[in-house]
Amino acid sequence: MKLNENLLFLRSFIHNPKNVGSVIPSSRFLATKMVKQAPWNEVRAVAELGSGTGAITRCINTQVSEATKVLLFEMDETMRNNLQTEYPDFSCHPNAARLVDAMKQENIQQLDCIFSGLPFFNFERELRDTLVEQIYKALKPGGLFIAFQYSLQMKKQLSEKFIIEKIDWVPLNIPPAFVYVCRKRETM
Repeated sequence: MKLNENLLFLRSFIHNPKNVGSVIPSSRFLATKMVKQAPWNEVRAVAELGSGTGAITRCINTQVSEATKVLLFEMDETMRNNLQTEYPDFSCHPNAARLVDAMKQENIQQLDCIFSGLPFFNFERELRDTLVEQIYKALKPGGLFIAFQYSLQMKKQLSEKFIIEKIDWVPLNIPPAFVYVCRKRETM
């Protein structure tokens, strides 16, 4: 991890701790644990919510084919610009709460997988509801939602729209995190 990425992340946390959720970027251990959950041979379109400085994006980049469409969402303009520069083939967007609109803009019907580093429980209930609904609408039937959280507080809300297949503990992250692997329910 580059020192300037850590400083950029810390600056963002200081300016908006509720939207960033941590003082340092995700570890390679967490990013690897998340990204290895996806069936990459079947993934044609994927999104990452809360891309930050690109810890998870780097792992996604090693797995996607040239034909895979990748949407990145990051509110912080500096981090988003850095991501766009580093990953020019991926499309970058500022607001994960407008996921479905961004998909239409990119001519993507459904996503196979969505990764998230968003600190859901820091958000107001209305924003959490919007994000979960957008994720549900964006995923293909049976699509995967893979998210990390620092607590199990989102388990109940996620289980309303997704089948939680497993929750992994990643102690080699600061702070330690839970990785939720959720599959979109076929019918609601």
